[in-house]
Amino acid sequence: MNSFPHQVRIVEVGPRDGLQNEKTPLSTADKIVLVERLAGCGLPVVETGSFVSPRWVPQMADSAEVFSGIERASGVRYSALTPNMKGFEAALKAGADEVAVFAAASETFSQKNINCSIDESLQRFTPVMAAAAQAGIPVRGYVSCVVACPYEGAIAAPAVLSVSQKLTDMGCYEISLGDTIGAGTAGDIKRLLDVMLRSYAVNDLAMHCHDTYGQALTNIYAALEQGLACFDSSVAGLGGCPYATGATGNVATEDVIYLMNGLGIETGVDLDLLIETGNWISDKLQRRTNSRVGNARMPAPHIDA
Repeated sequence: MNSFPHQVRIVEVGPRDGLQNEKTPLSTADKIVLVERLAGCGLPVVETGSFVSPRWVPQMADSAEVFSGIERASGVRYSALTPNMKGFEAALKAGADEVAVFAAASETFSQKNINCSIDESLQRFTPVMAAAAQAGIPVRGYVSCVVACPYEGAIAAPAVLSVSQKLTDMGCYEISLGDTIGAGTAGDIKRLLDVMLRSYAVNDLAMHCHDTYGQALTNIYAALEQGLACFDSSVAGLGGCPYATGATGNVATEDVIYLMNGLGIETGVDLDLLIETGNWISDKLQRRTNSRVGNARMPAPHIDA
């Protein structure tokens, strides 16, 4: 077992992965404020938008406007999801500092999610990787269903390693391992990382945990024990899980920061400002925050005598 890292990097995915799964629409102006507020909390990476077809993800149709409207903070990296060359070109034009590509460790999930095999999905990224290298834009790789798939059930760790290595060989500087349906346990994460860390350094991997089964913080703790020092999370737990009705999806950034603070691990994030931001965006979306910490710190309601 490795000792805990002294510092971790939080990748804030709320403005993209979170909002794209929220039913209540958010104005472009509010999205801009959200990104700026998150950067102001000290988050070093903010996934600002996604350059995908608005036909498939209408919530991200204004990503170019969001990128052009934000006042950028020094030292903050503003990233975008790009599924193909057209998306990459749009992200580059919008001024994205970094792009991300994605693949699944499950063949069935890949077919049902993007209508192609895993290998076909990777082939689509070949021109993206070449163009990104030429433009000097770093590329991050997401791998989904690293523990379980809603169609196939349990996913074997060697399958995750295979897809990850292909993304790395293509030029991805980091692989974010996504427990897409949030079914993983600490034991699952340990077994997965035992396999992954035979081929990867801890600094080349990140975890993207969903909280559908209430295991996200436990799984993050298990990854910390293995030495990982990068975690994806979403302010206020934005984004539901499309495979479990009524369940939460992304782990809340507030809860992750609270955990790190308790362990004495540096994040550079102001928890109080983050809670305020989480409560603000939840009000805009007309619902309560999905952050346990945000709810616990909510001011008590005033009751007249």
